Amino acid sequence: MNKYLVEFMGTLLLSFVIFSTNNYLAIGAALAVGVYLGGPISSAAYNPAIAISLLSAGKIGQNDLIPYILAEIAGGLAGFELAKRVLNRKI
Repeated sequence: MNKYLVEFMGTLLLSFVIFSTNNYLAIGAALAVGVYLGGPISSAAYNPAIAISLLSAGKIGQNDLIPYILAEIAGGLAGFELAKRVLNRKI
């Protein structure tokens, strides 16, 4: 369960930074922090395409793919909503 929470939180952080700053250095820093903190727990995919690549490389199990993708989609939507509410503007 922890690895799915890490995928959710990492994707939330990354999408929040993308929507709120639109700055490539901030986005890269957020991704680096997310990979550094979440990598040992969940392989830090933070993207369904990367999760599929990790599956094909044998880094994650086949039973983990769908929960990873669902957690990443939920994290992206949560990051979008958080950015929209914090910035108080239409995105």
